[in-house]
Amino acid sequence: MHNLSLVSIIMIFLKEERFIQEAIDSVFAQTYKNWELLLVDDGSTDDSTRIAQSHAAQYPKKVRYLEHEGHQNRGMSTSRNVGISHAKGEYVAFLDADDVWLPNKLEEQVGIMATHPDAGLVCGRAQWWYSWTGDQEDKQRDFVQRLDVPLDTLVQPPTLLVLFLKDEWASLCDIMVRRDVVDAVGGYEESFSGMYEDQAFHAKLCLRFPAFVSAACWYRYRKHPQACTSQSHETGATYTARQTFLNWLLGYLSRQGMKNGAVWQVVQKELWPYHHPILSRISRRAMVLRIR
Repeated sequence: MHNLSLVSIIMIFLKEERFIQEAIDSVFAQTYKNWELLLVDDGSTDDSTRIAQSHAAQYPKKVRYLEHEGHQNRGMSTSRNVGISHAKGEYVAFLDADDVWLPNKLEEQVGIMATHPDAGLVCGRAQWWYSWTGDQEDKQRDFVQRLDVPLDTLVQPPTLLVLFLKDEWASLCDIMVRRDVVDAVGGYEESFSGMYEDQAFHAKLCLRFPAFVSAACWYRYRKHPQACTSQSHETGATYTARQTFLNWLLGYLSRQGMKNGAVWQVVQKELWPYHHPILSRISRRAMVLRIR
């Protein structure tokens, strides 16, 4: 019975004392109760370590605290893989320590996975969550991401990956994955310690396995200045990080014998501006002039 299936929830964190309690509370608020929560500390130096350890001590049958040897900072991908290596569930779900789930997330996603045994993963549309601040003007900024694929149905590979490569706003935030599928793709790529670590993992999933794409929204993706993506955009590091990801994906496709397919062609197109920066700037300028 699918309602007996254990879900392993992996929450990595680094100095998230401001938000981690709310993230943990959203797990405990789930209507589906057969879960374990793996709190993976990536070398925090604030109160988030104490918060995580206190939950593991109070709920030892539900919550486990994990860390790297010597309380090291090893990066996002390595930390997620530590969680995966300790996971006991049939399904694996990921929640960032500054985000929250809506209460029906696990119940509905487990139900979908049971109903669609061919799906390697299920994903929902995330809410870009600005209104957590309580400011009136931020309430107007919230939106639920748009996915330009058929919703509430199985999407065959590599359709989702092609979409994500063309439109980064469509990237996956909320997924539940079968544990054997996680193992089949080798977990997270540990060469990615920060930006694009999740995209690399999702790329491997979406290249090989069908995904059930739901119209539902179960995930609140908190937008705040201290978030990894916000800081990367602010410093301009995203541009270089994306090039690194695209080059990695090109190599991965080559090793998998997937040259010259639809994904290969899109990656080559996305890399063109990096290889031809002057021509790319001229092309963008000409496009702006045409629009005007």
